[in-house]
Amino acid sequence: MTKHNGAADKNLQNVVEALDTVPVNSHQAQQLQQDKNDRRNKDVQNHDKSTDMDPSH
Repeated sequence: MTKHNGAADKNLQNVVEALDTVPVNSHQAQQLQQDKNDRRNKDVQNHDKSTDMDPSH
């Protein structure tokens, strides 16, 4: 059971803060974009509901 104290999720707050960061040069911009892509890919993997249809294992 989860507690609801009216505050936003700490992980969500961290993501919002990371997305609000303005890059100072092209290298930092690339790093921020890669972080965003990594989060997006991880989210897709976490929500993958495909079922294994191979009963051999």
